[in-house]
Amino acid sequence: MPTSHPSETSAPTPAAAVAEALAMPPAPKGEPAGERGSWRRGGAPGEGLPPDAGPGRTTGRRFTSLLRRPDRIPAPLLCVTAMFLVQTGIAFSKPLFGPLGVSGTTFLRLGFAAVILLAVTRPNLRGRRPRDLAAAALLGMASAGMTLLFAGAIDRLPMGTAATIEFLGPLAVALVFARRASHLLWALLAAGGVALLTLLGEGGEGGGLDPVGLLYAFGAAACYAAYILFTDKVGAAFQGFQGLAVSMTVGALAVAPFGLGQAWDGLTEPGASPLMLLLAVAGVSLLLPVIPYALEMTALRRMPQRVFSVLVSLEPAVSALVGLVVLGQLLGAAQLAGIGCVVAASVGATLTGRR
Repeated sequence: MPTSHPSETSAPTPAAAVAEALAMPPAPKGEPAGERGSWRRGGAPGEGLPPDAGPGRTTGRRFTSLLRRPDRIPAPLLCVTAMFLVQTGIAFSKPLFGPLGVSGTTFLRLGFAAVILLAVTRPNLRGRRPRDLAAAALLGMASAGMTLLFAGAIDRLPMGTAATIEFLGPLAVALVFARRASHLLWALLAAGGVALLTLLGEGGEGGGLDPVGLLYAFGAAACYAAYILFTDKVGAAFQGFQGLAVSMTVGALAVAPFGLGQAWDGLTEPGASPLMLLLAVAGVSLLLPVIPYALEMTALRRMPQRVFSVLVSLEPAVSALVGLVVLGQLLGAAQLAGIGCVVAASVGATLTGRR
């Protein structure tokens, strides 16, 4: 993994960061966070970039220059902003579960995100090796499972609890590949945090946590671990966000058998407002994943990977905070302690890991 990325002389505003990140491939060897992924550079300069970002094309640069402001925004702030946008998008998705269903909302959100990414990146699959295409397809399946299962989890569990359990996926991958005996302590700390969440945690009305919701959350964690492993392979094979666009499309198609019917029923139900529902889903898809991808990738080009990973470790805590503010989900002392244990384990594993 790289140890650092050179700092730039000026920092873009969030709008400029979005335009810049979608027009350029990110820094090498990033790590995914939540439903987000980092992508390595691949191929020759300019190869596989969207037309506006290729040699001799200036449209993307002009668009970026129009959006660029003199403000200086630190890279860590871009990363934290991305985390809050992701968790806000998750929170705003939950009210849509009523009219559209969990699967229907997930299908539409993935579909909108796939359309946006395909339009921006225009991936060229001609001449691709079958194993690269297979890796992108498997990444899409892992992403679909992670997204759908996590949506089912937050429908039954507090956001902070679901996000913390899901975060065990990347934490497990980090601990397994660390291959250090000392990391067993971080694994035990994380396990203690999960025990506090699942055994002493309370549900939305003060009762025990929904067992089906817990199964969904642990399933999302397993898919998250697979997502990380395939992200590395796809990021090495595809330029910029092309692999992401392909995998997101596969993910939307994979969820379609579960969500298409629910989405159609919700949109065509008497008294429903299909246009408003579609606009709401489109807005949520921008909050998660499109804009956070761009902000996060911009941050990765300008900050050390270790700092990025430490910031990402705060995501369960951010999820709990957004759940409190947006959905009014107040967590008990045992749940907060459990989240703190998992966050501490992730930070510890990051700071003591090999780079």
